[in-house]
Amino acid sequence: MMSSSAPLDTPPAPAASAEEPPPQDDWPGGLAALRAELDGIDDTLHGLLMRRARVVEQVARSGKRSAYRPGREATIIRRLLHRHHGELPPQTLVRIWRELLAGTTAMQGPFAVAVCEPHGDAAFTQAAREHFGALTPLHAYGSPAQAMAEVSRGTAEVAVLPAPAETDNARDAWWTALLQRDEPRVHVVGRLPFWAPRPEGAPVVQALVIATTEPDASDGDRSLLGLEFDLDVSRARLTAALTAAGLAPEAMIQRRDHGVAHALVEVDGFLTEGDPRLAGLDAALRRPVVLGAYAIPETGDPA
Repeated sequence: MMSSSAPLDTPPAPAASAEEPPPQDDWPGGLAALRAELDGIDDTLHGLLMRRARVVEQVARSGKRSAYRPGREATIIRRLLHRHHGELPPQTLVRIWRELLAGTTAMQGPFAVAVCEPHGDAAFTQAAREHFGALTPLHAYGSPAQAMAEVSRGTAEVAVLPAPAETDNARDAWWTALLQRDEPRVHVVGRLPFWAPRPEGAPVVQALVIATTEPDASDGDRSLLGLEFDLDVSRARLTAALTAAGLAPEAMIQRRDHGVAHALVEVDGFLTEGDPRLAGLDAALRRPVVLGAYAIPETGDPA
């Protein structure tokens, strides 16, 4: 027998709106109150951003050496990642602050980036865009020498170049030019990407950043040494000499071009030209040139 509790023509109850979650016991007022709270938070965030910009203006007037301080930027992001918790993804935090840092750098003067695109697929341009912000002017060039020339001429503040490899040909081994100490001196100041976990679709190329400003230390760095040495010096002897001097290589690239041997060596820590360990190397290695340093990229591992 059919129940008579509801007439057949009674309209069904309206389905719950996807926009209207049930009220939470600890948040009276429902969705309208939640949205009002978010609006208040947004206004507070905006007020803090404007306050931060005013402080940046004062920093710009203080006579500091450069608006672009990659070591300082790395320290800021690491500090925020260390204190971060909750459901907001850490990579979102990094993206927000990379855009913020790019914007405040641009406040202090023109800032353009020259990018070497050796294969024409925009992979290095994407990596530069990720790091230097959506609105920073980028200009792509087909060779490292062209991008480096823009920095030397002052038409670009930094250049993004492919990370060196031992298989590079002479044209692509751009780091050997830094051994000449030409004026203005060009230094390695950064490594990309700074945020190592790569979500799907993100650029995966490895790059170094160069500039005419000297690198600044972060709270975790690697330095790059360039060496010229005798052709008969083996990799083992080179490694032993560096280790004995307290400069154990983290990585090394060797080249022998036209009767000259060069090495690019990564060592832990932030080195300067005055580091006393440089004077203690085997005479066959000659005194190395500190080519620069970079903040070690974040791995995304829990602190």
